[in-house]
Amino acid sequence: MLVSQIHTDHLTKEHIHKLLYANMDDDGKQGDCIFVFGSRNAVTYRVPKAVELYKQGRANKILFTGGVFDTPEAKTMKSSAIQAGVLEKDIIIETRSKHTKENVLAALFVLDRAIGLHKIKRLLVVTTNYHMRRCLLTLQTYMPDWIEYTICSVDDKVTRADNWWLHETGTKRVRQEINSLVKYIRQGQIRDFEC
Repeated sequence: MLVSQIHTDHLTKEHIHKLLYANMDDDGKQGDCIFVFGSRNAVTYRVPKAVELYKQGRANKILFTGGVFDTPEAKTMKSSAIQAGVLEKDIIIETRSKHTKENVLAALFVLDRAIGLHKIKRLLVVTTNYHMRRCLLTLQTYMPDWIEYTICSVDDKVTRADNWWLHETGTKRVRQEINSLVKYIRQGQIRDFEC
C-alpha cells in the first residue's frame, strides 16, 4: 500500500514503526557534506552527532539549516560546533528556512555556492530518528537525483523507536510526524512510497 492511501487514525504501533523507523540505518559510508536539519533542540541532539561524524572524517563539511527563531538555529548550531572543535571554515549555514521542505530548497543554493552541487555525490543526513523518513524523502524529491544519502539518525529521550509510545510527548510528536508525512505526500510535496 502506498503511504498516500493510509488512514492515520488506524495505525498500530507496528505500522508506525515500519513507516518511520524501519530500514533507517547508517551504512557507514563517507560523504561530501553533513546535512543537519534545524530544530529547537538541535544543539542538544543533532550537533553532537554532526561533530562526531566530522571528527571521524566521514565528511569534511557540515551544513546547518534553519532560520525559525530570532537567532536562527543554524547560527546557534554553528557556534556549538565550533566550541566542540569543528573548524569554522568547514561550516556552512542556511538561515532563511522555516520548515523541512525549505531546509532542503534553501540548501540547494547554499550548497551550490559553497561546494558546487555537481561535486556532491553523497550527503550524510542528521536529524532525529522519527523525523528522518520525511527528511530523506524531501531530499530525494528536491535535490539532484545523482546525490545519494547516508542516514545518521539521532535519538532524543522520548521519540526513540523503542520507547515513543511510553511517553505522552513522544506519542504526540510521532503521531504529528505521521500526519505530516502523509499530508505532504498526498499534496505531492514529497514522493510517495510503498509501506
